[in-house]
Amino acid sequence: MKSLRYLNKYFVKYKWHFLLGIVFTIISNYFGVKMPVYVKETVDNLMGTTKVTGLETAIWLSLKLGGIYILLSFLKGFFLFLMRQTIIIMSRLIEFDLKNEIFQHYQRLDMAFFKRNSTGDLMNRISEDVGLVRMYLGPGIMYTINLVILSSMIIFQMTQISAKLTLFVLLPLPVMSFLIYKVSTKINKMSKLVQEEQSLLSTIAQETFAGIRIIKAYNRNEETGQKFSNSTHEYQKRSMKLVLINALFLPTIIFLIGISTLITIYLGGLMTYEKQISLGGIVAFVFFVNNLTWPFASVGWVTSIIQRAAASQNRINDFLETKPEFENSNHEEFDFKGEIEFKNVSFTYPDTGIKALDCIRFKIKKGDTLAIVGRTGSGKSTILQLLLRQYHCDSGEILIDGKNLQEINSDAFRDQSGIVPQDVFLFSDTIANNLKFGSNDSTITNEQLVNVTKDAHVYDNIIEFPDKFETILGERGVNLSGGQKQRVSIARALLRKPKLLLLDDCLSAVDTETENTILNNLNKDHQNRTTIVVSHRISTIRNANYILVLDNGKITEQGTHEDLLSKNGSYAEMHRKQLES
Repeated sequence: MKSLRYLNKYFVKYKWHFLLGIVFTIISNYFGVKMPVYVKETVDNLMGTTKVTGLETAIWLSLKLGGIYILLSFLKGFFLFLMRQTIIIMSRLIEFDLKNEIFQHYQRLDMAFFKRNSTGDLMNRISEDVGLVRMYLGPGIMYTINLVILSSMIIFQMTQISAKLTLFVLLPLPVMSFLIYKVSTKINKMSKLVQEEQSLLSTIAQETFAGIRIIKAYNRNEETGQKFSNSTHEYQKRSMKLVLINALFLPTIIFLIGISTLITIYLGGLMTYEKQISLGGIVAFVFFVNNLTWPFASVGWVTSIIQRAAASQNRINDFLETKPEFENSNHEEFDFKGEIEFKNVSFTYPDTGIKALDCIRFKIKKGDTLAIVGRTGSGKSTILQLLLRQYHCDSGEILIDGKNLQEINSDAFRDQSGIVPQDVFLFSDTIANNLKFGSNDSTITNEQLVNVTKDAHVYDNIIEFPDKFETILGERGVNLSGGQKQRVSIARALLRKPKLLLLDDCLSAVDTETENTILNNLNKDHQNRTTIVVSHRISTIRNANYILVLDNGKITEQGTHEDLLSKNGSYAEMHRKQLES
């Protein structure tokens, strides 16, 4: 229950919903408890009236008390509706707030967090776990309050009629609660197994649809189908076990209710002969027992809800208590002038222990183009990640216009930067909206879209689509080729009009002719921005003002294209091999 204390702030926020829910629960149960009392009086009055004044008066009395019973039923139902409208709505409002809080916290966390946690787990905590917590906030709390209030009122009324009969009648109810708790626990365990198998089914289906081209290319339809079939059979087997356990739930309740009812009738009948209780009192007891059935039956179910909610909230708290390794503490305005300097920067990835950079030194100014080339895993992309403050360097410092990167407004710096990542990501939206995603300007015109797509050499591809810029892209841009996705990503960065342009091996999927066209277009406005290009292709970076050659996180060579060729080192060897290929 300690983990659920985190939700107390929401109870304070929605205190009026909560308090009104309690008030409505009391009023609804008051009218509900009064109904058996009027039934008792009706039966007792009818028995006495029939003997004394005859049948006509008895009929009139029955109609009168029947009308009162209907009125009480209406009032009980009305306040029951209000109870659900306050408490259940409160739970939905808290669910809304909690999901937003979790999502906003996800947004604040750094890249290292997302590398440590799988996307499926993150999704589960904001959907499945929050859903289980909502069950505690809504039905769990509502039925607990109802149990306390209703059982207190009923037991009080029962003792007013007969304390002795009350004691005997209530004996089976704790047993019923315990048995229902055990059955509920078993149901929850089986439900979890069913959900896990259902998740596996979904995963197999998702991977099959996503990789259908590979499956067909390798002719693995039969193996994939068998894998899915095995999972469906396991899902069926677990579901049938759950159905069997569920089938025992209601009969258990009915059996124990029947025992309490039999006790009421048998002992009540004996006590009637001894004038200890009236016939109307026995009828009222039967009503009371039936009214107590669900509150006591809900004990096991509510206990299970609370247990699952506590476990889920504990998982949520683990994330909410995770602090980003670095936050933007400076919110002053920042205008990037174009100067970047790395001073003896070293960095080791915390999760893997791999040393990515070792004493990196370079300096560039506005209008310069710095190129970084090297083999896979040499640390090229790490430089860009440090520059965007996705990680902090272990030693050395990164200066932006002479100021330490950690001291400037990093949000403002990112707003003036445009990056084309190695792993291109496009949203399931129109091409136009994917392009506009990179811009802070809400008044982007079609002419601007045309210009940036022409610079990225993707305009001709876009206008071939029937809907042109309004073409809906599939998941991750699946209806575009690799080269088209890269060029759309370049256009998205250009639309931002960045003062710092970062290109992370973003021309690997285009041919040499297209690459030259794009690079020439990028050079048109290069004097107004600083550009850093990461690539493993010499053709991409040969016109850069300065080139760094990295190997195992160290700068092995540096200079212009011509300087590096004249040194006849690793860069020249790489150049020769690429020319031969």
